[in-house]
Amino acid sequence: MSVYAAAPLCAEAKRELARDGGRTGDVRIRTVCLPSAESSRKLNLVTVGGNARRASEDATTIGYIGESTRAASRFSEPILETAGIAQLSQTSGAAGMKKLLQAVDEAGSSGSLRESVHDELE
Repeated sequence: MSVYAAAPLCAEAKRELARDGGRTGDVRIRTVCLPSAESSRKLNLVTVGGNARRASEDATTIGYIGESTRAASRFSEPILETAGIAQLSQTSGAAGMKKLLQAVDEAGSSGSLRESVHDELE
């Protein structure tokens, strides 16, 4: 399974996942680092949308850690919501990964893991 993380949060998310050996229970998880959506303190909405779309097109995606600003979150949220992907925004990479790992642990065994994680985090 995959967790996508915004560039500034990715290193922390990876470290948190490594503490658990890259898995929770029987589920192996990988972190995918996304390109930065900010340059010179300007938000690039094309990159924000592209990042969200990339995560939504990956059938293994169970969560998205990012964005760092409300404006970016408002832009990526509809894309992720349509795909049923939980978005943890305005949090640290470590805190976001910790919440996702807990949601995977608490998710039921029936149905889609993506949907179960989304429901746990709502």
